Amino acid sequence: MALVTGYHHLTMSTHGVQEDYDFYTKILGLYSVKRTVLFDGTLPVYHLYYGSRSGDASTIITTFPFKKPGIYGRRGTNQTRTIMQSIPVGSSAFWIERLNRMGVPATATERFGLSRVAFAHPCGIPHELVENPADSRPSIVNEAQGIGAQQGIRGIYGGAVAVMDTSAMEEFLDIGMQFAREGSDDRGSLWMVPAAKGRTAALELILDRDSAQGTWTLAGGTVHHLAFDTGNEENQIALKARLEGMGYTDVSEQKDRNYFKSMYMRSPGGALFELAWTVPEGWAKDEPADAIGQSLVFPPWFEDRRAEMEAGLEPAAF
Repeated sequence: MALVTGYHHLTMSTHGVQEDYDFYTKILGLYSVKRTVLFDGTLPVYHLYYGSRSGDASTIITTFPFKKPGIYGRRGTNQTRTIMQSIPVGSSAFWIERLNRMGVPATATERFGLSRVAFAHPCGIPHELVENPADSRPSIVNEAQGIGAQQGIRGIYGGAVAVMDTSAMEEFLDIGMQFAREGSDDRGSLWMVPAAKGRTAALELILDRDSAQGTWTLAGGTVHHLAFDTGNEENQIALKARLEGMGYTDVSEQKDRNYFKSMYMRSPGGALFELAWTVPEGWAKDEPADAIGQSLVFPPWFEDRRAEMEAGLEPAAF
């Protein structure tokens, strides 16, 4: 039985909060799903969630806009490199024109037989929009931003992970995560998450022995982690036991993320993975279901620090 059903979300450490918010909502046409703060540590940093209007798990991109003096990450190997989202077949031309017109340089590319649009977040993190004919999810329509059903992003396609050694990572993906190897090229290999909805969730490995080690700290300009959806707590615990039985004993204990429950582990290729499942209340736990992502909310354990944290957050016009 597969213990992972697809992606839950993808998370990055970005830079300025306003450029981040405008990039995802105004340029890519995603909706604000949650505005909260980083639950770990003491620094007042936003944690912003973007996705479909209702916040479907497989659509969620989250960011820590980490604009702090002298703190910036280094993109490199042994690290997740690229964020990939799915778009309808035939919509690449629309996105190339739109992105370039809006000041985001974009070009056409291809890998594993799929047409793609390559561009970057304002902080430099590589992004791709991938035409995936196997993806039947509805598009995220945002008429206010000029994005219709024939062009809208359908959700997460996957992440590209750069590694110095592919063999250990491939064994981990195959035996540990139970992903299916779908192809390979001179750069690495393609892995898909088996799911009832079809081949919509991918992980692409890139062999990179030339770049320096990428940073793993919370620092702007880097991908922080890839989160996979276990669907429920039973599968999450079973996957933790499976990985620990293979010798990957650094899987964390469960952490309460208010809207979902998470465990984290450092994959053998260096990329941080999260195993997550959504609690029954979901995004409506602290906001009305029809108005998620419209206010700044704090987890119960930070309410006594609200004034302090609000004062320390970077100003933004949401």
